[in-house]
Amino acid sequence: MKIRNNIARAKRQAGITLVECISYIAVFLILSAVAMGTFYLCWDHSKALISATDNIDAALQAGERWRADVRAASGTIRVEKTTSGTVVTIPEDKEEIVYRFNNGEVRRQAGSGGFSALLLPRVVSSEMTSDQRGGVQAWRWELEMAQRRKDTLLPLLFTFEAAQKTL
Repeated sequence: MKIRNNIARAKRQAGITLVECISYIAVFLILSAVAMGTFYLCWDHSKALISATDNIDAALQAGERWRADVRAASGTIRVEKTTSGTVVTIPEDKEEIVYRFNNGEVRRQAGSGGFSALLLPRVVSSEMTSDQRGGVQAWRWELEMAQRRKDTLLPLLFTFEAAQKTL
């Protein structure tokens, strides 16, 4: 008989109560919810960072393309402000390169009947201006890209400069 009492007492002490089990499950669920919230916040910021780096890469490639076109200009570069946007014409040896900014896009067209390629989508502002520096004709392109996230503190602003070869 003594052996049965010892076994029954050991079983009572080894088990957990239903209240303990529910409290462990509640702590687990709270920690899981906090972990998932943190994960999705990091995921959202990671997607925003990838989007910003894609915009920066596209702007830098477009800026380098524009600088190459300005350096290769064979005549006077013309800037026209129209009601729909800005048109910049860069004459080259055999054709004209036309940059258009309207409807939040910057497009580049090679030749008069050529295809107009989209250089930059989601552009807030684009301004190309000339600047005479000594005997050199310099050009500046001020560019602001739109941002995907509204709470971003740093705007995507770019300034490209190029010197036109002397004619």
